Amino acid sequence: MDLGVRWKLHGDGRTPAPGAVVRPDERLSWPRTAGLGAQHVVAMFGASFVAPILMGLDPNLAIMMSGVATVIFLLVTRGRVPSYLGCSLSFVGVAAVIRAQGGSSATVTGAVFCVGVALFLVGLAVQRFGARIIHSAMPPVVTGAVVMLIGFNLAPVTATTYWPQDQWVALLTMLFTGFAVIALRGFWSRVAIFLGLVFGYGISWVFDAVFGRIHSADATGKIVDHWRLDLSAVGDAAWFGLPDVHGPAFDWSAILVALPVVIALVAENTGHIKAVGEMTGDPMDDKLGKAISADGIGSMLSTAVGGPPNTTYSENIGVMAATRVYSTAAYWAAACFALLFGLCPKFGAVVAAIPGGVLGGITVILYGMIGLLGAQIWLNGRVDLRNPLNLVPAAAGIIIGVGNVSLRITDNFTLSGIALGTLVVITGYHALRLFAPAHMKTQEPLLDEGTSRYDTAEADADGGEGGGQRASS
Repeated sequence: MDLGVRWKLHGDGRTPAPGAVVRPDERLSWPRTAGLGAQHVVAMFGASFVAPILMGLDPNLAIMMSGVATVIFLLVTRGRVPSYLGCSLSFVGVAAVIRAQGGSSATVTGAVFCVGVALFLVGLAVQRFGARIIHSAMPPVVTGAVVMLIGFNLAPVTATTYWPQDQWVALLTMLFTGFAVIALRGFWSRVAIFLGLVFGYGISWVFDAVFGRIHSADATGKIVDHWRLDLSAVGDAAWFGLPDVHGPAFDWSAILVALPVVIALVAENTGHIKAVGEMTGDPMDDKLGKAISADGIGSMLSTAVGGPPNTTYSENIGVMAATRVYSTAAYWAAACFALLFGLCPKFGAVVAAIPGGVLGGITVILYGMIGLLGAQIWLNGRVDLRNPLNLVPAAAGIIIGVGNVSLRITDNFTLSGIALGTLVVITGYHALRLFAPAHMKTQEPLLDEGTSRYDTAEADADGGEGGGQRASS
């Protein structure tokens, strides 16, 4: 059976030929391939290490299992889809909600394990029935709204947990990270989050040396005198060792909070497959089902031992676009590097010591970016928000998700925030669609900047002369 672990040498093995790309089944020389693998690991450093810290999970285990998940993904897709799987930021809000309800790390990983199962089943359905079932069940208006409410639901975490620990370090880190994203070029722009973390580390160390301890909230929320950067655990950590593992625990209320993230993960995987197919000139739509299933398998395996769930990383698409190298051999190398990092507890201790103020500055940008990805989905899908069928369920669901509105079902069961908002968007859209007139159900592009198809059809139905003129323009 072809597992995609054989590659042809591209050209002279040094650089892509002019105007050509290194295809997934090709490779450069092994030293260059190893270097590209290391570059992919660095590209996903920022988000993949920040996410487990924000979820309260072991960063060493997270990076090790990201390597394992990447290997599984490459095997399932038979080396045709170049991708690195790292910890998804979409789960950070879910973890915060579960912990706020008294859930432990085992409860968090149990809930997201079920998301992995659901994602795996979605992948099987796509393989069986085609990608059209995704669009039918989750059209762009629904997907965009759910991604948006997941991102913006995280705003209180930054405002109440991280930013107050050191507002000035948070502000400087935010400004530097934004500068890095915009002003830097190529690869350095792709690792702006990682550079922001390094900058925040440095500023925190300087502030400790110059101003001494800070009197503010610590990681537990208590107002005390504490060092911004506490590296005491780094010296005690071993250079080599296995991460701590634990089994998942299952709670229905936590599972219901986590399940909506399936929508975001499907959107991420679909976008990744589309982008890579366009860049290589080799459409990969037929691999979408396998890619989603592989993502689900990797997430199930990671969460089964106490790690975070995984998803395809857009940061690595940027690296491929910059280098024109889409070889899956580079991702095998990246997976090996990730496994080595995961087996170094000292490295994990350095990551775990990220100051709260630094996380405050980083998450202001990260959480906002997650939310605005929902708006990008709307733009790409040409969603007309002047159509009440799109506007009403999206508006209601987003406010419920962002405001963390609750609905008490029984004394022991409550839907709130992300779970309730997602339920309102999905069921609201499909239920209202049953009663909507035909002109509201069209998904065609807008006629012009000032008039939507809904406006035109309504005017025609009312016999308005202006409506007929607009329709013919």
